[in-house]
Amino acid sequence: MPTTRKISPSIHKTEALRGRALRQKVLHLLTSVPPDQLPAALHPVPLRRAVNPLFSFLFHKDNKIKWAAVTAMGNIVSCLASEDMESARVIIRRLMWNLNDESGGIGWGSPEAMGEILASYENLAREYAPILISYAREDGNFQENEIMQRGVLWGIGRLASTFPLFTKEASTYIIPFLSSPDASVRAHAAWVCGILRDEEAQPGLSSLTKDGGEIEIYLGGSLKTQRVMDLAQTALNRLDTLSHH
Repeated sequence: MPTTRKISPSIHKTEALRGRALRQKVLHLLTSVPPDQLPAALHPVPLRRAVNPLFSFLFHKDNKIKWAAVTAMGNIVSCLASEDMESARVIIRRLMWNLNDESGGIGWGSPEAMGEILASYENLAREYAPILISYAREDGNFQENEIMQRGVLWGIGRLASTFPLFTKEASTYIIPFLSSPDASVRAHAAWVCGILRDEEAQPGLSSLTKDGGEIEIYLGGSLKTQRVMDLAQTALNRLDTLSHH
């Protein structure tokens, strides 16, 4: 009669502690070192193992931790991609799954992380930019939730600021968001339109120049409070500069 191997409860406890310890280590690093230093600071922990804790921090209640995780995800996945593209693709496909209705979740933080990753590695941007943009398309993988729409817009803007070639067709899908009932969606759309510099956005941007709504947006590595009207005016100024060249 075959014997059943009994696993000591202490083994489970040790494994669980290892997982919690890794999560705490990643959290500590997110709050104590610049995100671009995270891959080196994690040594000797393999970068692939750090990805799971980062996924959990993408929807952290503290926005500073959430955005640190987004930025760190870009740094870590770009490091992985330089060694093994397929490992990087697996992480992006996991983000895509989170944004799929069939996943059963909402995918908080996933479009932001995807935008940051693509902005950090050109070959991934070339491959996955159309998918990121599809989350803003009503004929694509449109995100109905307004909080998710902010994340999609931020991800597209982040990608466009680094690799504009891969987002030149995106403005057609961004402009309608300028008339969103959600102030943060309008603000993020205005910011993206300024980066894309499409003159077709001018009427929509002009309609926001008296919009006093205040929102929080992650720009230049920090959270900033901005008015919709100021982001719209900045975008218009960029369009005006373009028209004079």
